[in-house]
Amino acid sequence: MRCSRAARSWQASAHVFAALGDEVRLRLLERLCEQGALCIVQLADGSRISRQAITKHLHVLADAGLVKGTREGRENVWQLEPRALSEARQLLEVISREWDGTLDRLRTFVEA
Repeated sequence: MRCSRAARSWQASAHVFAALGDEVRLRLLERLCEQGALCIVQLADGSRISRQAITKHLHVLADAGLVKGTREGRENVWQLEPRALSEARQLLEVISREWDGTLDRLRTFVEA
């Protein structure tokens, strides 16, 4: 039961980790965290990446549940959705605790 629950958590979070595996997407998330909701023009400002490429990256982040786009007039405004990131963080904390326990058992075994 415990393994299947962990496997489901990994499967649910896999797309989040995949989305976070790109430097451009990480920078987009960082800007949204620091500056709040932004439109494509604002996100592209100072970047060497085209607006079309940024839009594609934002759609990957949206598919992973990390951002949400809202139509405001003629612009899409993008904002951070922290729930998916929080769930991925919780999963990493569980894995970290399990590894700590495994390493403690290995240390005890080696020292004995």
